[in-house]
Amino acid sequence: MSSNPEKAVAAEKKMVLVVDDHPLMRQGLSLLINQQQDMQVCGEAEEAQAAMHALAQKKPDIMILDISLNGPDGLELLKSIRVSHPDLPVLILSMHDEAIYAERALRARANGYIMKQEATEKVLVAMRRILNGDIYLSDRMQNKMLHQFIDGAPSMIQSRISSLSDRELEVFRLIGEGRATREIAEELHLSIKTVETYQAHIKEKLALRSGRELIQHAIQWKISEKTA
Repeated sequence: MSSNPEKAVAAEKKMVLVVDDHPLMRQGLSLLINQQQDMQVCGEAEEAQAAMHALAQKKPDIMILDISLNGPDGLELLKSIRVSHPDLPVLILSMHDEAIYAERALRARANGYIMKQEATEKVLVAMRRILNGDIYLSDRMQNKMLHQFIDGAPSMIQSRISSLSDRELEVFRLIGEGRATREIAEELHLSIKTVETYQAHIKEKLALRSGRELIQHAIQWKISEKTA
């Protein structure tokens, strides 16, 4: 019986699930990945519920996950994924500053974190590395965490912004995007009172005196993220 090399190659390809709320980003990633001999996109999703459905149906070998999604964000989704798929390799690909989010992603048991501003070939490097069982972080983040370990310096999560819980940071980010309390409550499927409680906690942790100061700081932080 003759062997079929093309079928053998196809069988060896790693299946990739892409979860991102921007259609153009999903399209670009799919085009990049499908050009590789060892990977193939098996599904796409733009929000948490669709991602969980695709995960169950497609059974991917690896997931690329954005933090900013419609509804619960990527970190909340990752925590849900870890309940049913504790060993699935997950690469966080995000526009958000790794200095704030990378350590949070690792605590949520992501296998790697890479910013969207990085060159596309680095995304492939990151994917292959975590498929081999490694953790992927940028050289900058690796050096920063290594210096913290060697010097015994306070962790970055002890800074004011990083002292926020994941949910508080999510609310803070949405405030910075100009979302009103009701809009945040609807997007996160929370009550208005719960969102207001998060806002109060954020003001306390950031030493802000009013809702106006909260909005100003959130907008400034959002702008600094984009220009970092």
